[in-house]
Amino acid sequence: MNASKVLENLKVRFPNEPEYIQAVGQVLPTIEEEYNKHPEFERANLIERLCIPDRVIEFRVTWVDDSGKVQTNMGYRIQHNNVIGPYKGGIRFHKSVNLGILKFLAFEQTFKNSLTTLPMGGAKGGSDFSPRGKSDAEVMRFCQAFMNELYRHIGPDVDVPAGDIGVGGREIGYLFGQYKKLTHEWSGVLTGKGREYGGSLIRPEATGYGTVYFLQSMLDTKGIELAGKSVLISGSGNVAQYAAEKCLQLGAKVLTLSDSDGYIYDPDGIDREKLDFVMELKNIERGRIKEYADEYPNAVYHAGERPWNEKADIALPCATQNEINGEEAQALVNNGVIAVAEGANMPSTPEAIEIFQNAKILYAPGKASNAGGVSVSGLEMSQNSERLSWTAEDVDNRLKIIMKDIHDNCVKYGTEPDGYVNYEKGANVAGFMKVAKAMMAQGIV
Repeated sequence: MNASKVLENLKVRFPNEPEYIQAVGQVLPTIEEEYNKHPEFERANLIERLCIPDRVIEFRVTWVDDSGKVQTNMGYRIQHNNVIGPYKGGIRFHKSVNLGILKFLAFEQTFKNSLTTLPMGGAKGGSDFSPRGKSDAEVMRFCQAFMNELYRHIGPDVDVPAGDIGVGGREIGYLFGQYKKLTHEWSGVLTGKGREYGGSLIRPEATGYGTVYFLQSMLDTKGIELAGKSVLISGSGNVAQYAAEKCLQLGAKVLTLSDSDGYIYDPDGIDREKLDFVMELKNIERGRIKEYADEYPNAVYHAGERPWNEKADIALPCATQNEINGEEAQALVNNGVIAVAEGANMPSTPEAIEIFQNAKILYAPGKASNAGGVSVSGLEMSQNSERLSWTAEDVDNRLKIIMKDIHDNCVKYGTEPDGYVNYEKGANVAGFMKVAKAMMAQGIV
């Protein structure tokens, strides 16, 4: 395989999908050496088959708002690869959603799910509908209209969606209710469900907790403890909230949280009481993070900015893709950051990643460090299949083991001659080899 040539061909075929091209471009060079050790891969044109999704489903979603006006949005499901298990990946409702973004997410999800060692393929879906500012009734009607088409393409042994940006417990509930209505069956077809109807304990916390567990494993390789360290966190949704919670439990000091309008910096640290305020603000009141500074006057709100120019020991980007650029990465390095673990998907640009790696700081790509969410989704699938509910302690212990195994695989494939662990390469190669071997075993299909 010539990674550059493959990428150029994909750019020609998919010219209007920059995020997808970026995701593929960040993976291919890191797996090229390992891929070329297996000439049978090239004979089977395996890399092109892996890069291009199995199936792209695109549909119109028509719904009626509270004023009686008919609204139209686009709906998508990208079923990328199912050689190691049913398609598995989140649904995202956000105005930025388009085909290129979902293809990048589905591509990443295939590697992430492979890393978990659980039997799950990769997928992603969503809509350019935004729940922000919508009533519960409008969100319900949209979810029902979205599921009216999606239900034809999913199932507990076919494709099991979960939540993502803009899709939380409320949306999952509406989606599940409509699926059940249309199919006349109760099955574990969606994960992230409420505890009352088949959800798993620790699922809401899993992505944030898992990111911090992975961070701990990275720090352990250097003999460094998380306790006493200062942490910058972006985002203020589910992942950011529970990453902050786990950091607090382990003795770290969280300094920042953000949303799409700006970020707050609290020099006193975001303690348990303040985090509870954020959780109520974002999860119940659906407010904006700037209200934190109104409640806690020592905090400073920076409108229209991101937190990466603040000084701290650790950075946990937990918001969205491409939120750390090269200039911000350099600022983090200059300010003494020793570790970056991604809670979001592809939050660091290629320039940022190069700066982190050149500085030899600990850097974990999202496909490894944020795999805790889909891991517990996989555990929820197991509980649904067995008609059982595991304890929070049991699920959390399983999550810790999975994150430790992912870390160890990254070290195995990513350790360079000078001892530096290139976690990006390690994650990509480890995830790729499992999928590649399964594809070879199943023939040209």
